[in-house]
Amino acid sequence: MPIEFTSLNAILNHGFDTVIDVRSPAEFAEDHIPGAINLPALSNEQRAEVGTIYKQISAFDGRKIGAGMVIRNVADHIDGPLMEKDGAWRPLVYCWRGGQRSGVFSTLLSEIGWRADTVKGGYTSFRRLVKASLYDDPLPHRIVLLDGFTGTAKTEILPRLAARGVQVIDLEGLARHRGSLLGGMPGGQPSQKAFETGLATALSKLDTARPVVVEAESSKIGRIAIPASVWAAMLAAPRIVIQAPMVARAAYLATAYREVIEDPEIVTEKLEPLRRLRGHATVDRWVALSAEGALVDLSHALMVDHYDPSYAKSRRIDEREVLAEVSVDTLDDAGQERAADGIAAAVNAW
Repeated sequence: MPIEFTSLNAILNHGFDTVIDVRSPAEFAEDHIPGAINLPALSNEQRAEVGTIYKQISAFDGRKIGAGMVIRNVADHIDGPLMEKDGAWRPLVYCWRGGQRSGVFSTLLSEIGWRADTVKGGYTSFRRLVKASLYDDPLPHRIVLLDGFTGTAKTEILPRLAARGVQVIDLEGLARHRGSLLGGMPGGQPSQKAFETGLATALSKLDTARPVVVEAESSKIGRIAIPASVWAAMLAAPRIVIQAPMVARAAYLATAYREVIEDPEIVTEKLEPLRRLRGHATVDRWVALSAEGALVDLSHALMVDHYDPSYAKSRRIDEREVLAEVSVDTLDDAGQERAADGIAAAVNAW
């Protein structure tokens, strides 16, 4: 009988040797159970073909033709990546809804002698558990926001806090975006579903009795939206604010964003949306600084002309409690270490 997982922790701690996602590569790429491997029962093209036959000819023909494809594909997987598995191997198999694809796949594995099980409801049941934890239920964690002007190295300080035993969630890391117009990362962002799976998984590993430090963000990081329960907890959370002089922030930003701001074409493309807000002359000056290689001056100008005014405007309507202000003179390694010491002390005292 398919296994019914009634909580996110239960499915994340399933106890099987291998989790096999037998959906198509496109379905797997959008999102999947953490740690799963993809052994497709149907390729992207085969899935589309079977779906067309199912709808336009008959359900019987769709199932018949699809079954032949699935059996041949499973045989290839057995001859390939599964050939080295011994008799004690225990796989957990799932498809979209826990139906035919995972059923056929697990049956064939079981006939060989492996103790294969399936997930009741397939990926959709896992997805419901993720959504419930991030949208339907209040977040049980005690959130503390790490705040400060742009260029105060908040993201880089998070792992330093983790090294000091502080619980952290790196939202920008999960979203693969640094949260600004210049914040895109190589490879692009994950799907919204994959981001939510990563976030729910990270939260599930944390102690709800201890504070969790999260970088202060807007409700969207690039094109990724922060889920409702997490956003509500962030809106109600107290803040720890990093303070650093402009010269230190400009030097840090010039280094952290070097691969972006040293290319005038990228600067022009990324900052084009700000022309209506900041004016053509201002944006043209930014682009000129990039072309000159004046990266520290460009970082300084971006903060003075855009980031700092935006931050100050947002904080005028922000009445959340400030637990502590941590001031550092530099944001090099030593400065970030000093900041982490002060932040960790404030978190532990809360």
